[in-house]
Amino acid sequence: MTETNSPPPVTSVPVGPYQCGPGQPLLLIAGPCVLQTPDLAMQIADVLCRINQRDDVNVVFKASFDKANRTSLSAKRGPGIDEGLKMLADIGQRSGLPTTTDLHLPEQAAAVAQVCDLLQIPAFLARQTDLLVAAAETGRPLNVKKGQFMSPEDMLYVVQKVRGSGDGGVMLCERGTFFGYGRLVNDMQSLPIMQGLGVPVVFDATHSVQRPGGLGGATGGNREMVEPLARAAVAIGTDALFFETHPTPDTSPSDGANMIPLGQFEATIDRLLVIRKTISQIDSAV
Repeated sequence: MTETNSPPPVTSVPVGPYQCGPGQPLLLIAGPCVLQTPDLAMQIADVLCRINQRDDVNVVFKASFDKANRTSLSAKRGPGIDEGLKMLADIGQRSGLPTTTDLHLPEQAAAVAQVCDLLQIPAFLARQTDLLVAAAETGRPLNVKKGQFMSPEDMLYVVQKVRGSGDGGVMLCERGTFFGYGRLVNDMQSLPIMQGLGVPVVFDATHSVQRPGGLGGATGGNREMVEPLARAAVAIGTDALFFETHPTPDTSPSDGANMIPLGQFEATIDRLLVIRKTISQIDSAV
């Protein structure tokens, strides 16, 4: 009988004061898609702080200073790196929450690492070696989104690039796979497959329901499918969840169609945590 190699155990990753991985509270990465105003960001952070008071979830505030991969040249991109990092630093100080943001260029890594506890690599850039190396060299942990064009097995090489360049740790994020033109689907096998690479896995519930180009010169989406997908990911045993939320999503300059309204967000998380507790009890009883 041929022996098979067991996958390596998942190595927990430190994110600010938290740990993400087996046996740890659910890591929740959440916030607006893109930074708009300090007051709006703090309104969202206040809700996230309330959620963070629970002992079964740890919250990281997320917002982008620049949406560099917008569909249209005329689309709004955000405040830029200088103003955006000042806003993120202020949000982190006032809320007490760890923060994260996207970076798109290797030369942005050092500045972002001075402010944010977690560095996020967008899905379209998951194979960009120079970007991964520069981000890893900061010593900060990375959340690398799996490219919509990549298999979960191919993320092994992403993990190797990051671990070969820094010791801050790496998480991998599932956010859907291209299904023809203008549609994403989720292969939930990706979650345990990527955990089998020895890293914590994040499920991005809001970007998974995007419809690229669905609004002509902008990306559409279907927010009604966010919670069903998140429930499935929690039941499978994902280590972290990613959401974008906004008080009035349809007025957001980016990704409004797939964001959860802020007024519904806390109740959504409560329901997901009930599922996670139930799954944990089942696993303990087996």
